[in-house]
Amino acid sequence: MFRKLPIGIQSFEGLRKDGYIYVDKTEYLYRLVHAGKPYFLSRPRRFGKSLLLSTMKAYWEGKKDLFAGLAIEKLEAGNPDAWKSYPVFYFDFNGVNYLESDALERKLDYQLQEWEEAYSSENIQNTVGERFQKLLKKAKEKTGLRCVVLVDEYDKPLLDVMDHPELQAHNKEVFKGFFSTLKSFDEYIQFIFITGVSKFHKVSIFSDLNQLNDISLDENFACMCGITESEMCSCFDQEIDMLAQRRKLSRQECLGELRKQYDGYCFYPDAEGVYNPYSLLKCFFAKDFGSYWFETGTPTFLVKRLHDVSFDVRRFTDRTIYASESLLKDYTGDGMDPIPLLYQTGYLTITDYDAKRKRYTLGFPNEEVRYGFLESLMPSYVPKATAGNGLDIFTLDEAVENGDLEQIRKVLTGLFAGITYTLETDPFEHYFQAVIYLTFTLLGKFCLCEMHTYTGRIDCRVQTRDYIYLFEFKRDDTAEAALAQIDSKDYALPFIADSRKIYKIGVSFDSDSRKLKDWAAAVSLVQNA
Repeated sequence: MFRKLPIGIQSFEGLRKDGYIYVDKTEYLYRLVHAGKPYFLSRPRRFGKSLLLSTMKAYWEGKKDLFAGLAIEKLEAGNPDAWKSYPVFYFDFNGVNYLESDALERKLDYQLQEWEEAYSSENIQNTVGERFQKLLKKAKEKTGLRCVVLVDEYDKPLLDVMDHPELQAHNKEVFKGFFSTLKSFDEYIQFIFITGVSKFHKVSIFSDLNQLNDISLDENFACMCGITESEMCSCFDQEIDMLAQRRKLSRQECLGELRKQYDGYCFYPDAEGVYNPYSLLKCFFAKDFGSYWFETGTPTFLVKRLHDVSFDVRRFTDRTIYASESLLKDYTGDGMDPIPLLYQTGYLTITDYDAKRKRYTLGFPNEEVRYGFLESLMPSYVPKATAGNGLDIFTLDEAVENGDLEQIRKVLTGLFAGITYTLETDPFEHYFQAVIYLTFTLLGKFCLCEMHTYTGRIDCRVQTRDYIYLFEFKRDDTAEAALAQIDSKDYALPFIADSRKIYKIGVSFDSDSRKLKDWAAAVSLVQNA
């Protein structure tokens, strides 16, 4: 039996009336409306922010029938003030090309005009901020109730023009004249909820409207967007079984693969992790473990930023990316540090927290993000590493699986011959380390790649069904010296009882020519010792 999965459904009313599966998050809504007034929530794209605001809109408009059987229906039972129809002003900043001149002003004007007609509010050459103030007054006069302001993706007019500083500064000024009006109109406002991907703390929506309660790192709302494992198992039990059957997996194997691919987002230290809802639903629909979230948008700006600051890409997986709470929550928009945006956009998540130091450790949430992001990063270092020219991960994987040392050498030589190196000040060491890391991490999507041994730190260990490869890389030294280090450190010793063939490979790179200069390989005899 096929059920309707809410892929891309952002209307709560449409979802409920058309019979889509709904993961009940209304208990969080109840907590919000009864605990305060002005809120801000930052979450990555396609994490359900728009559906959350649509749910709030239906609640404040008093559409009680849509909430039948949901948690909030019981929680509001006996409350005489529940389900009143408040005037709701829902601002949605999606669906506009903000690179066009005055796009933000035209978007605000379009949204205000409809409400001005509904509440008989005249527009007499006022600014958009003044028009909104008049609307708030008129709406309260007409309904006898204070207003609800919901703002979806407030930061899209800023993120879309990151490469255009003048346009971004203009849009910040427009926001300053618009949202600052809310601060002095508290008597007309019942509830405010604003969402976005990033929090630009120099934007007046936060500096002028400084009473906003930022719940982005609040333990009580850590799972409000996204899907927990218990929610997945209770709401999508049939879909899990159908996926397992299609992929020829046991239920437990299927759950393990789902965790590995789509789980792992954490929005508070030690809080329960959540699954990416878009990827999870797409996976259930297609009955396959694809990279669905990553395919909906590429981190072009972030890749460029990482490249510009010569970011050590090895930090993505060695647990050395640290951040403070203020760094995670606020983004200035004019700094070079890519970490805040990597976290806020969902490419990194909280993996650990040091309470004594008040320090967060960040890392990739799951394999979908890990491999998708690194695949996007690879062309900035090796533009030639594309499928079809023999310099891609698939070709390397084929050679590794077949024990073809000569083909492995050719691929690595070709990759390093094509690395980007445009500035005289760029250190080759950065590219040398980055290309090795990216190549073998991406190879780990298909076979087991590790970077350590019990006697020391071998550069790379690759394992397939039939082979074990022990790589040692040297820069401005000989391949024989690299090979000798593998022997002196006994890197092959842990595999003394392994029946697979062990290859020891020493690789030397030259800084001046920026090429793979030397290569030496030998079969390990440790198994016969």
